[in-house]
Amino acid sequence: MNNTVMKVDKQTLEEQIISALKTCYDPEIPVDIFELGLIYEIRIDDDANVVVKMTLTSPACPVAGSLPPEVEYKIKGVPGVNSAKVEIVWSPTWDKDMMSEVAKLELGML
Repeated sequence: MNNTVMKVDKQTLEEQIISALKTCYDPEIPVDIFELGLIYEIRIDDDANVVVKMTLTSPACPVAGSLPPEVEYKIKGVPGVNSAKVEIVWSPTWDKDMMSEVAKLELGML
């Protein structure tokens, strides 16, 4: 029996997770959640368990109930991910300055 433990390539896995996150959208804003700056942290442990800290544009966001499970589902679909958990955080409070230049350009803010 081979007890060799395969090391998780966290950088590659994180890139693949970011690609998956870029397929999730706030339905009111035509920009993905990653470019909007809603993803605060992506943590990957040595067993490829992923914890993502994210926020929403506001506590009254109409997709507050559906977006976090969608994000979790998309992360779990990334090959190599063992488990995924999304934590919603409200600090720091999201504002438009957290958006990437890509998002600002898309929304005509540059």
